Amino acid sequence: MNIGDKVRLIHSKEEGIITRFLKGDVVEVEIEKGFKLPILKRELAIISKTEGQYFRTADFQSADKPIINKTSTVKSEKGIFLAFLQQNEKEISVFVINNTDFELPFSLTLGSEKTHRGLIGGVLKPKSFQKSQIDLAIKDFEEWGSFTFQAFYYSFGFFNEKQPLIKKLRLRANTFFNQKKLAPILEKEAYLFQLDAENQPFTVNPTELKEKMFEKIPENSVIKPIPKPSSIIDLHIENLTKNVSSLDNAQMLNLQINFFEQNLEKGIASGLDEMIFIHGVGNGVLKNEIQKRLSNHKNVAWFQDAQKEKFGYGATKLKIK
Repeated sequence: MNIGDKVRLIHSKEEGIITRFLKGDVVEVEIEKGFKLPILKRELAIISKTEGQYFRTADFQSADKPIINKTSTVKSEKGIFLAFLQQNEKEISVFVINNTDFELPFSLTLGSEKTHRGLIGGVLKPKSFQKSQIDLAIKDFEEWGSFTFQAFYYSFGFFNEKQPLIKKLRLRANTFFNQKKLAPILEKEAYLFQLDAENQPFTVNPTELKEKMFEKIPENSVIKPIPKPSSIIDLHIENLTKNVSSLDNAQMLNLQINFFEQNLEKGIASGLDEMIFIHGVGNGVLKNEIQKRLSNHKNVAWFQDAQKEKFGYGATKLKIK
């Protein structure tokens, strides 16, 4: 198994894409856009690239021969693109493609909100591309961060003014690995993203902005306090919905996670010191997902298994900063 492989859960109908390898024999699978599950390898089956040839499933797309519809081909003829060309099972190269008639002074950086590193910069001539000297490791896909592309449009002589292009791109495995297309100019199949598809000019109305800034809050307006949730939240699916029989495993987990996050944020906003979330023992998927999110939460001081004599290992207690 490799990152980017399309897999199917053996004991349910869900399909997804492997995004990273976790401790032990567990991998993280993105089932839907932004929705991920930690799953044991033995619970997964790799979807064969030839499956579509035999079963002709409507939604199957071969990783070697991606389906490119006429609409996407037309849109790809002109524009500015970010292309990811897979070199081998471990590395991906990054290209910026300028398939326009403009010269583009540009920069491409990668990182978090505070720290970025430069990947490529300079001037892109019309109908040309540039390759980053830094290749990206596929195994670190989830840690790549956000890409930021900035460019100015320039052409010698007269041309219609265009606003500078600034595009931020955060990649998700479930969409990234389904974007394999023939890259213009480069003339190779790559994971392709158009950067100027939604480049609309940004305008500000000074009068309207001034009015909003100095708008007075009515004296009789009342700011309602955020209601405190219970400090003990039961996440058993039977308590959250009456339609349990109509939901599959992924939908139930999604409902439980959403309820958990809503109550956690309410608890933080309303000033609770501690909370307990009862998730049950089960196969450990819900517990693992909750504790993974708590470990990355800036407002959580610590968490631990809660009151083993009362809940066993089926609850997590946390301290709010």
